[in-house]
Amino acid sequence: MIVVRIDPLRVRLRVAYAPDHPRSLRTWFGERQPLAAINGGFFTPKYASTALVISDGAASGDSYQGFGGMLAVTRQGEISLRALRDQPYDPDEPLDQVIQSFPMLVFTGGVPADIKDNGERARRTVLAQDRASRLLLIVCPSRSFTLREMAEWLAASDLEIDRALNLDGGSSTGLFLDAGGLHQEIDSLGPLPLVLFVEAKS
Repeated sequence: MIVVRIDPLRVRLRVAYAPDHPRSLRTWFGERQPLAAINGGFFTPKYASTALVISDGAASGDSYQGFGGMLAVTRQGEISLRALRDQPYDPDEPLDQVIQSFPMLVFTGGVPADIKDNGERARRTVLAQDRASRLLLIVCPSRSFTLREMAEWLAASDLEIDRALNLDGGSSTGLFLDAGGLHQEIDSLGPLPLVLFVEAKS
């Protein structure tokens, strides 16, 4: 399990979306040279996101309704992670970056989701916020957890997680990190149209 804890006041988050030119996370990272990069949410066989994406203010796709969750960044750089059942997306929100995915693994207050999964263990990618509002990038590159087990582990861990959202796992799971002497390379096993970058503030 790899956990990267980020102070949102010291970085800028950017969503990259290129359904017409998907590539490995290694390639995305090499092109942009951010501090960190992680795979995004789910997509179709034609590499179109199954949910709303906002990249540098440009919106694509439709929001999930009543399920799933959303990482959102306002035009002022404020970061939030929320369950869409509790706070649906409002098209009038002044958002600059958005990734949606499902399911929520941990709801606000550290409550693990009651997930009925099929028992399949897979590589996992998770976005979370802790009780200090720091953002956590969490990757399990081995097939160790079902979704339910992942939710229970997160809620019971010492990471002080307040809420957590599952991202696309399996062959999509990946994390690259090059920051302050910290290095990590977990490449996706297939091409990705949607990734999240963590960049240094200029």
